[in-house]
Amino acid sequence: RIILFIPSIFCTIMIIYVQFIATPVYLSNVKFMSSGGSSSKPVGAFSGLATQFGLSVDMPSGPNWVYPEIIKSRTLSNSLLKRKFNTDRFGIDKSLLQILTYGDDDPKFGIDTLQVLARESLLGMINISLDGSIYNLIVSASEPEFAAALANAIIDELDKHQREYNSTQITETRQFIEERIRVTEIELNKEEEKLKDFRERNRNIGNSPNLLLEQQRLLREVSVLTGVFTTLKQQLETTKIEEVKDSDLIVILDPPDVAIRRSKPNKRLFY
Repeated sequence: RIILFIPSIFCTIMIIYVQFIATPVYLSNVKFMSSGGSSSKPVGAFSGLATQFGLSVDMPSGPNWVYPEIIKSRTLSNSLLKRKFNTDRFGIDKSLLQILTYGDDDPKFGIDTLQVLARESLLGMINISLDGSIYNLIVSASEPEFAAALANAIIDELDKHQREYNSTQITETRQFIEERIRVTEIELNKEEEKLKDFRERNRNIGNSPNLLLEQQRLLREVSVLTGVFTTLKQQLETTKIEEVKDSDLIVILDPPDVAIRRSKPNKRLFY
């Protein structure tokens, strides 16, 4: 009797726990990859062209986006915690911070403590892995629609973060090029004035090797500065185009799905 009674009680308790007590967990899966961004194009192209004219340009290239580390950052987490979601348990239009901490109750801690607690809970709900060049993001939550909405929000924040970074890089590149154009134009005007004055003072230089050599030097300086100035103007137009261009920085391969059955606890294991 004991041998039959104890397993029966144990199974009954587990069934009641799984059916009525345990919090269900639903997963939402999204696969995406980075397009690489566009900020490295104007910077890299400008650096290469400028080097041809003897300019030393120390400018950063496009970053290698490490999305798992970005997701773990306080900046991205705080942005997510401010977003509002709809849930069956807490109702509509509730911030993620409220959903993950005090819910419908009055908060018992200050905002700083709540943010720390919410970030810990949020990171526990996110799993991201890299397979080749494709990222697999899995978000777990107690409701399937909430899990899918949170996955969408994470992708949106990642894209926003990358856009803001690229925008800053391109703007800094444009400002750098504009300053170089201003300085180069001043230098070019000076050299052109020198060449003009030289020609006005020396109208017949055919029999003077020294004057011919001096003219060649002045022509070379004007030619080099003209090439640099032209390159800078061309690159400025390219950078301006990149600055206003709107392209997809994160390419979604499989959008977040809404789970039709919960992942945990698995009822089949207890029946």
